[in-house]
Amino acid sequence: MTSFLTKPLTLWILFGFFILQTIGFAVIMFVWDFQVIDEISDPEKVRQHIAGMSAAQKNVHAWTTATLDVAYPLTYGLLFAGMAWRTLKPVFSIPAIAVIPTDLAEGVVQVLALTGNGELIWLKAYLTPLKLVLFFAAIAIALVALWLDRRKKPTS
Repeated sequence: MTSFLTKPLTLWILFGFFILQTIGFAVIMFVWDFQVIDEISDPEKVRQHIAGMSAAQKNVHAWTTATLDVAYPLTYGLLFAGMAWRTLKPVFSIPAIAVIPTDLAEGVVQVLALTGNGELIWLKAYLTPLKLVLFFAAIAIALVALWLDRRKKPTS
């Protein structure tokens, strides 16, 4: 699996999907005029944000979280893990791998809250900050790995 994940073609395909999915979020938020709750960790602020959304916005947000936001952590997690693993030691891919289930768990909590079941919303206080720390650590490691990989390449 790791030899597949660290191949340049695989990484480029993952990067392409990452860009397309990021654009997808921007388009959805623009068209339906709402901000996603993915970066809000305070449960009360999440409740307030959801309360201010229309039924259509809640529905679109829930469907976006259940579809696009399931694919997104798989894409960026594997991309960042593959970049780290390719150039650095496997241990450096841990944040990228760990962010995947963290982001998916946060998504479950969000879909439940957006569809009227906010009993687990308190988990956002833990899952969202953890997801963000893992995400930013993974992207930083991936960028360092990319920089180191590029330094190894002979210039012509």
